[in-house]
Amino acid sequence: MRFGEATNWRMETQLNEQIAGMAIQPSNPTEIDADIVFSALPADQAVGTEEAFAEAGFTVVSNASAHRMDADVPLMNPEANFNHLKLIDEQRHKRKWDGALVTNPNCTTAVLSLSLKPIFDTFGLKNVVMSSMQAASGAGYPGVASLDIIDNVIPFIKDEEEKVQRETQKILGDVGHSAGFNISASCHRVAVIDGHTEAIFIQTVRPSTSEQVVDCMAEFAAEPQKLKLPSAPTRPIIVRSEQDRPQPRFDRNEGRGMSVVVGRVRKDPVFDGVKYVALGHNTVRGAAGCAVLIAESMKSQGYI
Repeated sequence: MRFGEATNWRMETQLNEQIAGMAIQPSNPTEIDADIVFSALPADQAVGTEEAFAEAGFTVVSNASAHRMDADVPLMNPEANFNHLKLIDEQRHKRKWDGALVTNPNCTTAVLSLSLKPIFDTFGLKNVVMSSMQAASGAGYPGVASLDIIDNVIPFIKDEEEKVQRETQKILGDVGHSAGFNISASCHRVAVIDGHTEAIFIQTVRPSTSEQVVDCMAEFAAEPQKLKLPSAPTRPIIVRSEQDRPQPRFDRNEGRGMSVVVGRVRKDPVFDGVKYVALGHNTVRGAAGCAVLIAESMKSQGYI
């Protein structure tokens, strides 16, 4: 069977003919000839399958949650923790395989951790509270039933809040260590097709003003930008000054969907800190695009 026959293509762009004509093959390392394996398997299927490919010598970049919190598996949002790639050396030594298993974060975590990175580096973080308004596409296809999501907000996404809290700590921490700040997430599904919007409230270790936070985010660049990796956006964080931005319809495709757009940066009276709104494309920065950028990062460091 060909991919075009097996998939129910629901994107606005047409399915590439070459990709549509690719043969569907079993998820068996002995039957696959590839340099990189991108996995989007359900978590329960990913556990054994991804390990089997890595053990057989493949480089696996996974969008599944199964191995994200494994101590020797890099959980990568490349601009936020490029140096975590060195965990691959430990993983290969510990598991005695020539392949590699690397994961990208939950889509909500991807937006949050990238927006926090320059603040964390510049001022440190004590407390972070995040409330998300997550697009329907984050639930996959067919996603949320129309009678559930139209004219409605669903204030629960199974396991999402726990993933965001754990994964953000791993990404922003040193290799093998949690970042150490307090974080609380509340996640909600809304009637938007693509683009996760997050209201974020922070208390920093060192004093910070909203102007200083804007400056450090707007000026932020990391190794993917310095190396000019193909999928890396020129500006990983774009700060808007308008009172009513970012908005999913207008801002989700910035940086070809790889930039996080931030706005409404202002003083928070509860934390005596700063609060802002961040938006990211959940299926690009939060999924496929991030996975490709991870592979490019690994290639740049000689792991592929």
